[in-house]
Amino acid sequence: MGGVTEASAPEAGTLPPDYFQNPLTYFARMRGKRPVTPVTLPEGNRVWMVTRYADVRAALADPRLYKGWAGKLTPPDWEPDPVAGFLNVHLLNLDPPDHTRLRRLVVKAFTPRRVAGLRPRIEAITAGLLDAMSVRSGEVDLIETFAFPLPITVICELLGIPVADRDTFQSWSHAIVSSVATQEEVFAAGAGMYQFFTDLVAAKRAEPADDLVSALVTARDAGDSLDDRELLAMLFLLLVAGHETTTNLIASGTLALLESPAELARLRGDWSLLPGAVEELLRYANPLNHATDRFTLEPVEIGGVTIPAREWVLCVTSSANHDPARFADADRLDIGRDASGHVAFGHGIHYCLGAPLARLEGEIAFRALLTRFPGLSLAVPASSLRWRPSSLIHGLEALPVRLS
Repeated sequence: MGGVTEASAPEAGTLPPDYFQNPLTYFARMRGKRPVTPVTLPEGNRVWMVTRYADVRAALADPRLYKGWAGKLTPPDWEPDPVAGFLNVHLLNLDPPDHTRLRRLVVKAFTPRRVAGLRPRIEAITAGLLDAMSVRSGEVDLIETFAFPLPITVICELLGIPVADRDTFQSWSHAIVSSVATQEEVFAAGAGMYQFFTDLVAAKRAEPADDLVSALVTARDAGDSLDDRELLAMLFLLLVAGHETTTNLIASGTLALLESPAELARLRGDWSLLPGAVEELLRYANPLNHATDRFTLEPVEIGGVTIPAREWVLCVTSSANHDPARFADADRLDIGRDASGHVAFGHGIHYCLGAPLARLEGEIAFRALLTRFPGLSLAVPASSLRWRPSSLIHGLEALPVRLS
C-alpha cells in the first residue's frame, strides 16, 4: 500500500472494532484535528481518509484519484484472483474511457422519467409487504419484513432476476461488503454470484425477455463494446448497489425519525415535506460510510496534505454530510433543511446511477409505512441496536419495531 515515511505523514491511527458502531464520532475527531490522514481500518488495510466536506467533494471529482485498479496496479498493491477479476471490474472500479463506455449502456434505465414509470409497481410491492406485516402482531424486524424485500424485489424485477433467490443474494452481498468476513467466506460469496450470473446470462441469451439483463446480453452479442467479464461485473454491481443502500436508507431513516419524534410528527402533518425529508435522511443517516476506494499514481495534495503515489484513499461522504462548515447544526435531523449538495450519492463521474430510483423508493416507503402504522415505535432501546461490521456499509443488523 505503500510509500509514506513517518516523518512525512500526519499522525496515523488504527480504528478499533467499535468504530463500526459509531463511525461519526471518529470522523468528527478527524475533521477537527487531521482531516486528511492515514489510518488502519479494523480489518488491517491502511488508507488515507478525507473527512471535510470541501475536500471530499473536490476529491470525488479529482481525476488524479483513480478507480481502475485492475489495469493500473500490480502486486503487492493488488493481488488478483479469478472471482475478483470478473465481479469487481465494474463501473465503480473503472476510469474513462471504459467507465464512460459502460455507463452509457445502463444510464437510460435509470433516468428520472424511466424511474417515474416504476412508481405504480413500487407502490404495489410496498402495499403487499405492509399487508403481510399488518397480520403479524407485536414485534417485527423492519429490515427483514420491509426495508430489505422492497428494494431487492424492485431491482430483481428490473434486471430480470428471480426474486425467489433474494435471501441468497443478501447473504452473498453481506459477505462481500463485510469487514470481518474471512477470505474463504468472501471467495465463496463471489464464486456463488459468478456462477449465478453466468447461468443467468446463458438463460437470457437462450430466451430473452423485456428486462435489463436481456438488454445487456443483447448489447454484448451485438458487439456494443461489452465483453463477458464486464457484463458479469455490471450485473453484480447493479444487484448489490441496487438494494444495499436503499435498504439502509429505509431502515436507518426510520430509526432517525423514531428517535426524533418532533420531526416525525412534522412529516406526518405535512407530506409536502417528504421529498426534502428523504434528502435530509440521506444526509443524516448515510447508507454508506464512505465512497468506494480510490488510489493515487502520483503525489496528490488534498486539504494541504500531500498523499504519496500508490496510496489508497477513502472519501468519507458520511463525514462530509455532517461537516458543520457545510451544514449548520449538522448532527441534528431537520426535515425542513435544504440538504441539497449532500454527497450520499457521491459526486462527479461516479455519481450514483440509481439515485432517482433510491429517492422514489424512499418516498414511497416512508409515506406508506408511517401512514399504515401510526403507532410505529422501537421495540428495543436504541442503544442496543448493532451496526453491521463493514467499513463501507452503514447499515443496521436488525431493526426490531412494534407496529402499534
